[in-house]
Amino acid sequence: MLQPTAYPPAQPQRRGGQPASAPVQAAVRLEHVRKTFGEVVAVAGVDLEIRQGEFFSLLGPSGCGKTTCLRMIAGFEEPSAGRILLQGQDVSRLPAYERDVNTVFQDYALFPHMTVYDNVEYGLKVKGIGASERRRRVADALAMMRLDRLERRKPGELSGGQRQRVALARALINQPRVLLLDEPLGALDLKLRQTMQIELKTLQERLSMTFLYVTHDQEEALTMSDRLAVMNQGRVEQVGTPAEVYENPATGFVAGFVGASNVLAGDAARAVTGSAAAFTIRPEKIRLAPLDETPTVSESTAIGVVREVVYVGAFTRYTVDLEGGGELVVMQQNLTMSSMEVLQARGQRVRLIWERQHNRAIAQTAESVQGEQDKREEER
Repeated sequence: MLQPTAYPPAQPQRRGGQPASAPVQAAVRLEHVRKTFGEVVAVAGVDLEIRQGEFFSLLGPSGCGKTTCLRMIAGFEEPSAGRILLQGQDVSRLPAYERDVNTVFQDYALFPHMTVYDNVEYGLKVKGIGASERRRRVADALAMMRLDRLERRKPGELSGGQRQRVALARALINQPRVLLLDEPLGALDLKLRQTMQIELKTLQERLSMTFLYVTHDQEEALTMSDRLAVMNQGRVEQVGTPAEVYENPATGFVAGFVGASNVLAGDAARAVTGSAAAFTIRPEKIRLAPLDETPTVSESTAIGVVREVVYVGAFTRYTVDLEGGGELVVMQQNLTMSSMEVLQARGQRVRLIWERQHNRAIAQTAESVQGEQDKREEER
């Protein structure tokens, strides 16, 4: 089997994402990185540090600059300004073949005329590795990815998940310091994508290798990442653990893009909190209650009319028009109610109740709407 790399692992974390001891040298560092294509600014001054041995994701909508950042780290694009460092070395002007990274592409980029074995072996041949060593390492890689019985097949004879494993084996066989993954699960169906998410994270932990993963899919980023960066319009909006980013979004855009979110501002916010300052509340934190229920001193409340009911099997999504202005989306598990029963809530006047501690102040409100729109576009 391929052995775990000997690079220093990611540092243990305290709450808040700070290392519990002195940090090791970053695996990847971007310093004031900017990339323009003519007059188009693709990346607008990004500063980012990716630690040794962590699974780090760049999350954002199409056109936000995440893939451009990955391509600059890989050496396929040169930054217009700023520096890119790998293991502390400035590689901004180094060609791709001189960087100790490998890339797994969305379309896998396998050689269609080669067998699985030959595809995986190819990188070792290019490096001039001896035949006996190649055989050993290819055998280990195929066994690790459960491809040893498929080694004589060609890519056209494989399923999507099998092709993905071949691409991973080919990328990992050279044991790069950093593995770059550009939306590699995008072409897979939902069930297989969810299975591969778990397999990728398990593989990364087994090898103690730094993975940099680009995706527009919030579930992928939240499921696999040790930390993630949310990008928008060429800039990083927030960096943190999945729980930090989800529970404490730093901006309206993050609140709208990462998970479903409600944002109230102005008069609508004042009706709930007494202040016009914008805040966000996650739909799963809210519950529907009878009109005559009295909230506790630690709870926020609002009254409205259920405008829309969407039954999604395990849960139901309610959209409620508030009497104080605005709307809130509520998600409730269907623990006891049938689809017919939940649909009867449409048009009813209800009270919404949630713990006040779940209200999160945010910087802007227009961005949250844009973030939600971008996310819906990606889901189509």
